[in-house]
Amino acid sequence: MTGLLPEVEFLVEPYLSGSRIDSFLAKHLRNYTSWRLHRLVAAELAWIDDQPAEPHDRVFTGQRVRIRLVEPPDKLLEPCDAPVRIVYEDPWLIVVDKPAGLVAHPVGDFQEGTLSNVLQKHIDQQTAFRGMLRPGVVHRLDRMTSGLLVTAKEHLAHRLLSIDFQQGKLSKSYVALVAGTPDFESRMIELPIGQRPGGNSVLMSAQADARNRRPAKTRVTVLQRHPGYSLVECVLFTGRNHQIRVHLAQLGHPVLGDEYYGPFGTIRKAPRFDGDDPTEQRHALHAASLGFLHPILREWLTFSTPPPDDFHALAATAINKD
Repeated sequence: MTGLLPEVEFLVEPYLSGSRIDSFLAKHLRNYTSWRLHRLVAAELAWIDDQPAEPHDRVFTGQRVRIRLVEPPDKLLEPCDAPVRIVYEDPWLIVVDKPAGLVAHPVGDFQEGTLSNVLQKHIDQQTAFRGMLRPGVVHRLDRMTSGLLVTAKEHLAHRLLSIDFQQGKLSKSYVALVAGTPDFESRMIELPIGQRPGGNSVLMSAQADARNRRPAKTRVTVLQRHPGYSLVECVLFTGRNHQIRVHLAQLGHPVLGDEYYGPFGTIRKAPRFDGDDPTEQRHALHAASLGFLHPILREWLTFSTPPPDDFHALAATAINKD
């Protein structure tokens, strides 16, 4: 640290060996663009093993790279407050129990007030200067789905965890309240899922005319049966968009409160959330358990969390609206 200007130093990891200095620094300083870092290097504000660096320099395993950050981050998430419970945290990861209604990260019309914005404020309190770390969402949950979600604080944890998740090296299960009573105790659903033809391409479909269909596999187990609805557990073996909601709806047992997916592949004509009823802020799908290999410590971690009260409230209200 020099005066009031933050000065940070990083050790070059093997997988980044040979990278240009601005690209290397952008991996570590994820709230800075490569262009901004390139400009700082060009202004003679960076060093490699205590030797002045130039913009075209490349860095190699074991070298120390130091930079003086005389300019603020140029893509910093706007921090915000929201009631999010942190289930687990260490220097590399944060596991949260996301409430329904909160978008995981900025996208489309949701550029502020997301989970990433909430976590940005949280990790800014852990560093001397705002923006030294940036939360990295490794996997997503639908906005109206609650439950467990893991984010990474720094680039290596994010990279390794993303690779593991892409290779299916995780365990994840959900619980859902569904309309009706399934005629099975446990069933493996293997119905390809693709984009719904025509209309809103965001919506998915398990129908034969879906576009760009890809294999999808979900195991559904009935946990409880009640008049008019059931509680089921869903274990994912693939990770398609809206997979659980589409598969359950295709069977004729849509998730209670689902905004779009109706029985047997039908699509509701208009969103049913009007904001007047608190139970209309979600559907009855909750990510109840999550297990994965810690990307740095290489220990298997397992977390679980019960559905919140607003999940159970749908059993008394959503059936009458279908």
